[in-house]
Amino acid sequence: MEKKNPIEEARRYYDNAREAIKKADLDTKLGVYNDRKYVRMAGNTLWNGCLVALEAVFHLKTGKGRPSIDKYKEAAAKRDRKLLADIEKGYDNMHLFMGYDGSKDPDVCKKGFANAKDIIDRCAMLLK
Repeated sequence: MEKKNPIEEARRYYDNAREAIKKADLDTKLGVYNDRKYVRMAGNTLWNGCLVALEAVFHLKTGKGRPSIDKYKEAAAKRDRKLLADIEKGYDNMHLFMGYDGSKDPDVCKKGFANAKDIIDRCAMLLK
């Protein structure tokens, strides 16, 4: 079986999130998304794509269970402070505000997409 490039895979998640957010149906008059379901889907998809990229850089999956966000933050703090800042902002915007809350605010969603791009691009740079 052919092993996929983790950065390309993370970018595929990003593209899938873009398709999901389109389904949230932006109400231009009110300036909000109409459907939280698709905002949540987009946020979770973005965050999962970031985790694919972060895992490629940090290789934290060892032992039982899954690594917590704190493990990613610790690893980033040791290797790249810019990435740490991106993770902290991205976790809030993608995972919490979009993924859990389903924020209908387009500005929150724009920030989530920007955070995802920053994390994936930074991981790509660190893998070179």
